[in-house]
Amino acid sequence: MRKRPAIPWATAVQVKPITPPQPATAEGIPEDELPDLRPEVPSFPLRLITTHNAPPRPHVAAPPSAGAGKDAERSDAGLLVPQLSPAETAAAQQQTNESLRAAEKNLEATRGKRLNAAQVDRVSKIRGFIKDAREAATNADWALARSLSKKAQVLSEEFVKAL
Repeated sequence: MRKRPAIPWATAVQVKPITPPQPATAEGIPEDELPDLRPEVPSFPLRLITTHNAPPRPHVAAPPSAGAGKDAERSDAGLLVPQLSPAETAAAQQQTNESLRAAEKNLEATRGKRLNAAQVDRVSKIRGFIKDAREAATNADWALARSLSKKAQVLSEEFVKAL
């Protein structure tokens, strides 16, 4: 049920389309009635601000050379070491020596055994604590030496138990 077109196709070419009326243009409207549509771009600062994802690395002074002599003595004298009473110092020395002996004894138990990468890493950490404890002891920082040697002892005991 198709509806027939009102105009036959043969005469459709002769029909002129009706154009809709033109809306009012901007030329016919006074300027005070037109809104100001220009975008306002904010001014950018001359310097861009950069952000850091990580804190800056600390600056480490180079270790003194072997020929420094008096300079090396001065730098050692400038270390801050907690003041311990003579009794506390003697106790710290004894505890440090005991912990270092125990840690070294535990490491001796691992000699000759095959270790995986994680175990080798653990042994190197224990040796690092032992080395740092000995350095602290030579600097007469017995509180630090006791702390480091105790860490070495605890890690070595856990390591030997895990083997």
